[in-house]
Amino acid sequence: MLDDTEYVKIFVALLAVINPLGALSIFIALTPGKEKAARKKIAKIAAFSATLILLMALIAGEWILEIFGISVSSFRVGGGILILLMAISMLQAELSPTVQTKEEAEESNKKHDIAVVPLATPLLAGPGGISTVVVEAYKGTNLGHELLLGLIIIIIGFCLWMALHLAPLISQRLSVTGINIFTRIMGLILAAIAVEIIANGLKGLFPALAG
Repeated sequence: MLDDTEYVKIFVALLAVINPLGALSIFIALTPGKEKAARKKIAKIAAFSATLILLMALIAGEWILEIFGISVSSFRVGGGILILLMAISMLQAELSPTVQTKEEAEESNKKHDIAVVPLATPLLAGPGGISTVVVEAYKGTNLGHELLLGLIIIIIGFCLWMALHLAPLISQRLSVTGINIFTRIMGLILAAIAVEIIANGLKGLFPALAG
């Protein structure tokens, strides 16, 4: 088990990666003309699906790495670089191409059922979120650690559902500028966390660096 500050850091990192407030503008853009009840249903399915995907990553992440023969340290470096790229895009208040390309965005605009794809994945529970969960899972080996991570994922899923559920109200109160400011702050925090993940991965690959 880790100390409380480490779990707070994990919560902040995962919250920054998923960025519920940053997803509001995308959610509204993908649901134009939808009735209030339809938007609520999409928000519920998207939040539940994203939470389920991250929980599956928590359970199966170690097994997947073993199948492909990938070391934890290598995955930390790779995942850290991916998260850093996302953070740089967030600092510019843009959607990272690692989450969704322009072609994928154009295709998603033509879909009628967008709750699972592209909302839940790859926009919410995408490569960055999955990488973060797998990396943090390796910080502990006992059942208590995994249960706490699962609880963190569920709490973030609830926050995500609340943000999407109240999307029209929040977007009116915060405006695009307010959402972009929050996104940049989350991007700065995420960049620092990404550098720490990369550093820990490099120490594992090159033990001499830890000396």
